[in-house]
Amino acid sequence: MSHDDFPTDRPAVVTCGLPYATGDLHVGHLRTYISGDVLSRALDTLGQNNAFVSGTDMHGTPVAVQAAKEGVDPETYALRLHEKYADTFPEFGIEFDNYSHTHDETNAELTREFVRAWIDNDHVYEKEIEVAWDPEVDEPLPDRFVEGTCPYCGEKARGDECDEGCQRHLEPGEIEDPTSTLTGNPAEYRTRSHKFLRLNDFKEYLGEFLDRLEGTSNARNQPREWVEGELQDLCITRDMDWGIDYPGESEEDLVLYVWVDAPIEYVASTKQYSERVGSDEYDWERAWKEDGEIVHIIGRDIIQHHTVFWPAMLRGAGYNEPRAVMASGFVNLNGKAFSTSRNRAIWADDYLEEGFHPDLLRYYLVTAGGFQQDVDFAWDRFQERVNGELVGTVGNFWYRSLLFAYRNYEGTPDAELSTEVRDRIEDAIAEFREGLNDYSLRETGAAATRLARFGNEYIQRNEPWKLEAESDEARQVIRDCIQIAKAVGVLIEPIAPGKAQALWDQLAEDGSVHDARLEAALAAPPRKFDEPDELFEKIEDDRVAELEAKLEERVASFDDGESSEDAEEGDGETGEAGGDADLEPLLADRIGFEEFQDLDIRVGRIEVAEGIEGADDLARLEVDVGLERRQVVAGIKQLHDLSELPGEKCILLANMEPAELFGVESNGMILAAGDEADLLTTHGDAEPGERIR
Repeated sequence: MSHDDFPTDRPAVVTCGLPYATGDLHVGHLRTYISGDVLSRALDTLGQNNAFVSGTDMHGTPVAVQAAKEGVDPETYALRLHEKYADTFPEFGIEFDNYSHTHDETNAELTREFVRAWIDNDHVYEKEIEVAWDPEVDEPLPDRFVEGTCPYCGEKARGDECDEGCQRHLEPGEIEDPTSTLTGNPAEYRTRSHKFLRLNDFKEYLGEFLDRLEGTSNARNQPREWVEGELQDLCITRDMDWGIDYPGESEEDLVLYVWVDAPIEYVASTKQYSERVGSDEYDWERAWKEDGEIVHIIGRDIIQHHTVFWPAMLRGAGYNEPRAVMASGFVNLNGKAFSTSRNRAIWADDYLEEGFHPDLLRYYLVTAGGFQQDVDFAWDRFQERVNGELVGTVGNFWYRSLLFAYRNYEGTPDAELSTEVRDRIEDAIAEFREGLNDYSLRETGAAATRLARFGNEYIQRNEPWKLEAESDEARQVIRDCIQIAKAVGVLIEPIAPGKAQALWDQLAEDGSVHDARLEAALAAPPRKFDEPDELFEKIEDDRVAELEAKLEERVASFDDGESSEDAEEGDGETGEAGGDADLEPLLADRIGFEEFQDLDIRVGRIEVAEGIEGADDLARLEVDVGLERRQVVAGIKQLHDLSELPGEKCILLANMEPAELFGVESNGMILAAGDEADLLTTHGDAEPGERIR
């Protein structure tokens, strides 16, 4: 692993958190997989030797629970979903180099090798612990077979995770007031012997690892509390039949915990890819055992697993460590969390059945917000971004440029590229590189959109339709425009691969745009091409109204009384979205208009955002409020990528009493919604300093 800018001379691995075989995919799940595909394609465009891998997580109690409900064995149930996932991903342009599953023999054998290495290096020990037990059926209750109360925050918890509260990993025996999900009866705790990975052997290493970890700031900051505090060892076995057996002669009744074999699938899938293409093309052992550039793209609720458990597991077996972890925010729907139990979701199949091109969703999910921020999916916002940026900016420029060139020159006119346009394309290439090396997929994609915007301004400024078609000036302008169009195609390919290939074909370029490297953006376009078609179609208002009505009708059919059993169960190990948030009741006490007017609430623009040293959650912001620049302290350090906040508008309560936090004076309060600090902003063009009325 290096910290050099991409591309490097080392093999790279890009992985996505494994989808858990417990249900269908919706657009909330797709965010990380699309983002992984975008990152992998962008690395390919740079010329980085790269493998994009993942697989289905088939083990663990959630799979066993769902299989039992359907009356089939876990393997049959999980394989059915694995095959569906494998078919669905390519429908959204998500092209893994290898996609396997955790029940595959390659993963099983590698998992046993990892565990044997831990045993040989004295990182595993045995301890008697209290495990939940159902006395009625006289069986142990591993993980999701037991529910109760989180001992840390008091919220409802299930098995190995407080998924409705603090999202903390829970060890067997920690849940309070346990209840069996098999019978609904109170469970009891009994003593059993289990195996533990001694994480405290890696405590110092993990602190140093987090210091050098790249990716999103939440992936570095969130686990420090666990690593720097009391680091609990990891129980790596469970009392159940479904899973990979613990590699010991006398341990036939124990299987490995799902979070042991699940991340090892990253290695197994890479190995399978290498064996398929040959080690000369891609060397999995160099990537994982020597100096490869490993990048994990995950949901933020499994940060602990990828930045504490996983690097310790790798270290204990003598493997390479991750270079970067990118942890995404969730995808909400019309401002609320997805609820699959109430069918309040945009399902992957539904999106495709509505006839929308997958590139539209890819573009929306990647560019609608910073990667570690929550993204709100709404059909009207989807329409606005598609019509404004893909149709109005990119598509409009492509079509008008190619059409003018075809009608007047039957292709690219014979002229040299102007210095102005060459320089602007080189700037866009630099923006693409910088965005990728900052792990900002939004900025990587914005390089293409901004270049197309420049192209529209350029053609409008030079007005070639007013010039003689055979004049040197007209030829120069259209030659420049075709080059810009081609460059936009190269730069937008990672986000919109289907549409980029369509443009490539319209330009009569040889080969595939997917094989093009950055330097192709400045290579001369073909001399001849045919009349182009418009590549993006506007979404009309009545279509949006129809889609919103369908969603409301579907949700309404599930609103006849959602019981506690109907509550959202999460979406598997990747943890892409939780259930409907428990909203606080509206306050009974009202205030008058005069009291509201006492609040000086202003539009602001964040100019500086940086963490406060020694404070886990606090960030120092400098906010332009028109009349002056205010320094504000906000508890958003672990919830936002601070590097992406400058330039963002916010809402500031300006007449708060000054306060000092960690030695930094705060002169105002940034307004945000919910536990994830969703920053409030403006829909239109209100300027900094304008008052909220």
